[in-house]
Amino acid sequence: MPDPATGLPPVRFGLVGTGHWAMQVHATALASSPGVELTAVWGRNFDAASALAAEFGATSRRDFDAFLADVDAVAFAVPPTVQAELAVRAAHAGRHLLLEKPVALTAEGATAMADAVAAARVASVVFFTSRFQPDARKWLDEVTRAGGWAGGAASWLGSAFSASSPFNTPWRRDFGGLWDVGPHAVSLLWAILGPVRHVTADRGRGDLTYLVLHHEGGATSSVTLTLGAPHAAARFQLEVWGEHGIAMLPNAADPVVALRVAVAELTANASAGETAHPCDAAFGRDVTHVLAAAQRHLDAGPRAWTTLSDGNAASRKEKSR
Repeated sequence: MPDPATGLPPVRFGLVGTGHWAMQVHATALASSPGVELTAVWGRNFDAASALAAEFGATSRRDFDAFLADVDAVAFAVPPTVQAELAVRAAHAGRHLLLEKPVALTAEGATAMADAVAAARVASVVFFTSRFQPDARKWLDEVTRAGGWAGGAASWLGSAFSASSPFNTPWRRDFGGLWDVGPHAVSLLWAILGPVRHVTADRGRGDLTYLVLHHEGGATSSVTLTLGAPHAAARFQLEVWGEHGIAMLPNAADPVVALRVAVAELTANASAGETAHPCDAAFGRDVTHVLAAAQRHLDAGPRAWTTLSDGNAASRKEKSR
């Protein structure tokens, strides 16, 4: 049925994914967004896809091409390696894309996706959650208008590796906080301080990762990331500092509310024939390139470390004479 507010037929969305995030956030947001109809579900587990589709009044499909034929736009809630391949196929089929971060787990995969989106001239939005939270977006608009920021710091201490966490999934255990929560921090710091032109990275225990970002224009920022923090220490904090003092990102709110905003902006662009968005696939590619560069630093190992213990010991011996 046409949307009563616009008189236009609803945008038919297909959902790729059947896990916790797909069910609790994507399906819930799509089913409650005006001007949108959750039409079809596709998953690697067909039984799970059928169960999710039945709960939300949609149809499940075994064949991905048949799934694409049922929809105008596709929302992804699957691991990045699965998303990277299927999103290219969806773009080639002319479907608009609501993507999860990171858009891929390699720079090459992210570039291939962004190129496919550009070639197909479809609309795309990457769901960097805080970029769509109303309170966070208001704060972001205020600080970017104010300008004058010299630096920033972000710390995401997640506890996804706990046995009870629904986010304790294989790809997160394999790739850790850099790739799962790192995109959120990089996205926000990029928006405030400017594009990232250089990154260095170091690691601590487990998946604990430290980044130093050098932004266009001279600002710098630091990022601490892990999914292995104790539950009592879990938090996400981001602040910038400069001539106006210190500004801190408000605490996150409901991701369903944020995803409805992302859905509304994607459908508005799709209806208008507009492909550019501050969080489109091209921006998702750029953020992935930062993460991939950081990963190369980590993989290279501590070649540039300066070990101080021997020098300090020699100094103490000299003083003791």
